[in-house]
Order: sequence, then structure tokens, then C-alpha cells
Amino acid sequence: MKYSFKKIYLILLLISIFLFPGVVFAKGGKTEHSSDDIANYFFGVISANQNHTSQAFKHLNKVQILKNSHTNYNIQFIRTLVLLNKFDQAFNFSKKIWSEDEYLYEVDLLLGLESFIKKDYSAAEKYFERLNIISSNNLYFRNFFGNILLAWNSASKNNKKDSFKFFEKIPDRYENLKQIQNIFLQCYFDDPLTQSAFERLVGGENHGFSRYNYFLANYLIFKKKKTKAKDIISLSTKTHNANILIRQTDNFISTGKINKIKNFFSCKNPNDVLAEVFYIIANLYSTEKDYQLSNFYLKISLFLNNKFTPNKTLIGENLFYQKKYEESEKVYNSIKSIGPVYSWYASRSLATILLETKGQEYATLNLENEFNSLSNPNFKHYYDLANFFKDSKYYEKSIKYYSLALENIQQDHPLVPKIFDRRGTSYERFGDWEKAEKDLMQSLKLLPDQPHVINYLAYAWIEKRININKALEMLEKANKLREGDGYIIDSLGWAHYVNKNYNDAKKFLQIAVEIMPEDPIINDHYADVLWMLNKNIQARYFWNHALSLDSAEEELKNNIYKKLLFGITEKL
Repeated sequence: MKYSFKKIYLILLLISIFLFPGVVFAKGGKTEHSSDDIANYFFGVISANQNHTSQAFKHLNKVQILKNSHTNYNIQFIRTLVLLNKFDQAFNFSKKIWSEDEYLYEVDLLLGLESFIKKDYSAAEKYFERLNIISSNNLYFRNFFGNILLAWNSASKNNKKDSFKFFEKIPDRYENLKQIQNIFLQCYFDDPLTQSAFERLVGGENHGFSRYNYFLANYLIFKKKKTKAKDIISLSTKTHNANILIRQTDNFISTGKINKIKNFFSCKNPNDVLAEVFYIIANLYSTEKDYQLSNFYLKISLFLNNKFTPNKTLIGENLFYQKKYEESEKVYNSIKSIGPVYSWYASRSLATILLETKGQEYATLNLENEFNSLSNPNFKHYYDLANFFKDSKYYEKSIKYYSLALENIQQDHPLVPKIFDRRGTSYERFGDWEKAEKDLMQSLKLLPDQPHVINYLAYAWIEKRININKALEMLEKANKLREGDGYIIDSLGWAHYVNKNYNDAKKFLQIAVEIMPEDPIINDHYADVLWMLNKNIQARYFWNHALSLDSAEEELKNNIYKKLLFGITEKL
């Protein structure tokens, strides 16, 4: 173990000498930084890149001597401090390294925010203007952060004209963010068109704005329009039932806890609005799986507005995907106090962590115990529990709770077709095809244009060699509803194969395998049709490729082994 560490140490030292000779040695051979400094730097950077933030801080904090000679050190150290919520230290460090002649995004961002929070708007303006200069070479945030911060800096000085002037400088490619921020500026300045602007935002076709039903309700409550707020949230819980912020807001309204809605956010507080900007950016990075940078912006968001505790859910998710299960667990436990909706969401998330750390049986038992402790379970609790059991392949239990969900939900609720669909697929996996078919057809009766439900039912018919022509007709419809879906195209090709239309089958299956080259079943289907068209060499190539894929199940592999030996025979 000592030898291994020493070896790593020497490698890092040699790399540092070759890559950073000016950092290690000054002119005349005088040592400027010791080998321990260089080792700490590299171990700090490695720890940061591996998301070991505390370990990164331990190493980087020891070599602040590098701050005047190494820009990458400064960036890594500042980010580490923010990720650890050491904002005072991050501000002080940024002041030490700030230079009129050197532009560093993290430094000007933090110093600008510190000045803004302290209401030193003149200083904040100086730093935010520098962000525009820095971002001129950043295609991702060009002229965005600087101008949006300058807009709110001017708004905080009650300079409405300048705030909108800076706002208009934000490029149109940030259309959605501009639309949201424009409404918040209207709200801040008591524009009478604020409510209608909010209503246009949440009433549009972009479901990505569902979160802003909360902000509309929040605005209406501040304006003492509680009945209107209640109507908005009641409607949005039906159309956006998966949004836990909306559902928790509905719970607060129904239980008379209106102040809790107001306590999270106020458009009259620029800090709260800027916190929302950083939260959106954090979400963006999270969807791109850059969880470290997502957490960086999320920590800033929560620093600006620590009252908006629901936003901690994103940190919990990011930490889970970073495999930091203990930290993620702490976050989820902390959000249980927000309200019953978040408490149940946290319980489900904790069960997901237990799946990874203690196994399927322990996780499902734990979640069922949490469910049994609920004083008044509703259809959403039943549905969530059923989904967890289904994903864990406990199909009989999932069927039980899907059935309870259907018994406790209003039959005109938009979620009903989905519950029939999911119960139907559970029945199919459990081996009760008669009930599965009945549920899937009921789902399509209630909501006909569901491409994936159509695909599931039609493919099942094809595999059972029944209703082939009907299945083919349905799959052609599904393919039009959802163009470019590899699974649907595969099913369509397979329907032609079963109908012995091999040329048509090849056309669709070739497209499917191009879209999803790592799917073993699609490769097997394509190989089958190649064989039937006497393209035996090509068929064997795709069968062998299917065998090489990790996701190929044993039954499929056994069938492919037989086909590689004997080809496609009547026995198969």
C-alpha cells in the first residue's frame, strides 16, 4: 500500500515538473513550491473530479500559495468551497485573487452576489458587467448571466427603466428564461399585467412551465386572491400530477396552511428571484448529467433563498446519481418536514437508495412500512407504491395497489388510463394475459392515442400470433404518432416478419437496429429477417452481436445459439 501511494506520488510529481515547470521551479533552480504542494494540488483536483468534495477541500486548502500562479487551482478551490457551503471563505478567497486585469467567472460572480446581498449595488454592477465580458467567449451563457444580474441590480435600486434595458440585452435564444424573468420583473414593479402574463405562461403548450403554477398561486395569495389561487392549483394537480411542488401546494391550501406557500418565495425579494434563476441553471446541468456543476449552481440558489427547501430535492437526486448515498439520504430526510407530499416523495427516494445499498427485499419492505404509517393514503400513494413494486418485479403486489388506486381515484382523472396501462403490463408479466389484454384495451379506450400502449398490446398479439392484421394497423398508427421510436419501428417490422412480408420487415428492422444498435432483441429480429432473405452471413453477424450485449437475457441467448447452429427451423 505504501509502495502504491509512493508510486502515485512520484507520477504526480513528474507530471507537475513536465507540465508546470514554472510553477514548481523559479529561475535559477530555486524551489518555489514543494513536492508536497504539488501532490496536494493534484490529489485535490482528482478528488474534486471524482466528486469527493470534502477530500478535495482537505488537499486544496493546504496549497493556497498556488492562488497567484495557477488559475485552475482557483477555480477548483472556489467551486469546492461553494459545494461545501463555505460561502464566507469563498468570498474572502475571491477578494484575495481578484484582479482588474484578470477575468475569472467564479470570482466576479461571487463577489458580485456578495455585494448585491449587502446592497452595495455600485460594486455589484462592476462585477456583473465583467461577467458580460467573460461570457463573450462562452457560447452557453453569452450575455446571459451578466445582463440578468444587472437587470435585478437595477430593479433593486428601483430603476425600472434600466432593469428592463439590461433585460432586453439578453439574447433571444434564452426565450423561456426571458419570459419567466420578465414576469418576475413585472411582479416586482407591481405591473397590473402580471397575472395575465403568468396565466399565458402556464396555460401554453410547454409543459416545462408546470412549476410556475406554484409561482402564480404564490402571487395570487400575496394579492389576497386565495380562491383564484386554489382554483389554479386544483386544476394543475390534474394536468401535472407528477409535480410534487404543485401537489404540496394543493395540500397546503386544503389544510389552511397558506403562509407556508408565501414563506418559500416572494417576487418582491430580488434574492428569491435570482435564486430561481440559479435553480433553473442547476436543473439544466443535471439533465446533462453534470451533477457537480448542477450542485454548484444549486448551492448558490439555496444560499440566496434558503427558505425554498423544496429545491433541495434536486441536490438529493444529484447526490444519488453521483452514488453519494449517505449524503443523498440526509437530504431526503431533511425535506420530510416540508409537508406530507414531500415526506412521501422522500420515503420513495430513500427506498430507491436502499435498493442500491441493501437490496430489493429490504427496500420494498421499508417502503411498504412507510406506506402503512400513512394516516390517510390516497390514490397517488397507492399508485406510487404500485410503481415501485412493478419496477422491483413484484408484479402481484403491484397489481394489488394499482387496483386500490383505481378504486380511490375519480374516474375522469387524467391518470386513470395510465394506471390501467401499468396494471395491464403487470398482469402480462405475471402471466395473466386475459386480464392484461382487458386493461390495455381499456387504457386505449379511455385515451386512444398512446403510442407506447398501442405498441405493447400489438406486439403482445404478434408474439402470440393472434390479431396480426389488427396489430399491424395499430403499429402503423403508433409509428405516425411517435416517429423515430426504435421500439415501435421494431414491432412494425416484426409484424411484417410474422406475416411473411420479409422485404417490408427488413426495411423497418434495419431502421430500428440503426436507431438502437445496442438492443439485443432488435438485433435478433433483424438477423431473423436477414436469414429468411438468404443473407446468412449478415444474419450470423447480428446474432453474434446480440450475444455480445450485456442486456441479452439467457432465454434469448439460448435461442440465438440454436439459430447459429441450425439456422431458423420449424422447431424454433
